[in-house]
Amino acid sequence: MRAAAFTELTGPDGVSVVDQSTPEPGRGEATVDVAACSINHHDLWILNGASAMVDPTDLPFVSGLDVAGTVRAVGEGVTGVEPGDRVLLCPNETCGDCRFCREGPENLCASYSLYHGGLAETARVEASRLISLPDGVDATTAAALPTAYLTAYHMLRRAELEPGDLLFVPGATGGVGVAAIQLADVLGVRSIGTSASASKLETVAALGADHTVQGTDPEDLREAVASIGAPDAVINHLGGEFTDLGMDVMRRGGRMIVCGRTAGPTSEIDIADLFRGHKRIIGSTMGTQTDLERLVDLVATGDLSPRIDRTFALDETGEAFRTMEDRDTLGKLVVTTGE
Repeated sequence: MRAAAFTELTGPDGVSVVDQSTPEPGRGEATVDVAACSINHHDLWILNGASAMVDPTDLPFVSGLDVAGTVRAVGEGVTGVEPGDRVLLCPNETCGDCRFCREGPENLCASYSLYHGGLAETARVEASRLISLPDGVDATTAAALPTAYLTAYHMLRRAELEPGDLLFVPGATGGVGVAAIQLADVLGVRSIGTSASASKLETVAALGADHTVQGTDPEDLREAVASIGAPDAVINHLGGEFTDLGMDVMRRGGRMIVCGRTAGPTSEIDIADLFRGHKRIIGSTMGTQTDLERLVDLVATGDLSPRIDRTFALDETGEAFRTMEDRDTLGKLVVTTGE
């Protein structure tokens, strides 16, 4: 089979399409003929050598978390899926034995990790992590869901929002930002989205944002958000100085859910504002398999249509990462091998 492997950790030029042995499923596993796999900044960080989980001794490395396709074969002991089934992979990897796995939610697992291997024609996966795709949900659409939309959906659940509440999403044109805006609209939650790009904000408004603010300077954004109203919650996938911004604009008792650090790995906050305002800062990573199943249902019923910016063939995977690095997109980038 062919795979788009990271052969050097030097950015998009480090991707090469290589021939590898087609995997066979072991006990509890399945192999999936991959129709589509979306890419994420998680993959790009690895490719740029910025992730501690992969070093040059691991090369060639096949990344890709968000896998959709057709079951090719199943191993011993597998029930619930069989060859020919159209499926989506939940990329969570958990031990199943720790206190957090027993008590849930599963993404609290002490050994929590993520699947890698979807940027290939065939992927070997844990069979119990496969979700059946209903008729009408194509693989490319499904592959857009697992990382960005799963993360955003779980964050919105943790934000404890109700219809009519106000949500602030700084950086609303990134993967998680776009997903949060769309899902807020599905849930009846009002939203404020920001971006440096006026044209991108037009698209964000069309996707469901009730208010849009152009700009990136926290002071300017602080003033603009205050003129709209104090948000009940903030989706913070940026970190850095945007954490203090979110804390400042939130109402008393507001909740900030944090999942990223693309704007900076550390933040400063006003501790007095935190406790006097009864505000909460909540960390969140990915979501649960049940969350992902719910997202598939929302797509099947027509309530959600994930935003896909463009698709690439497997041998264009390096170009896909170059496009992501250029930040000239709005929505998911999906690598396809065909259905």
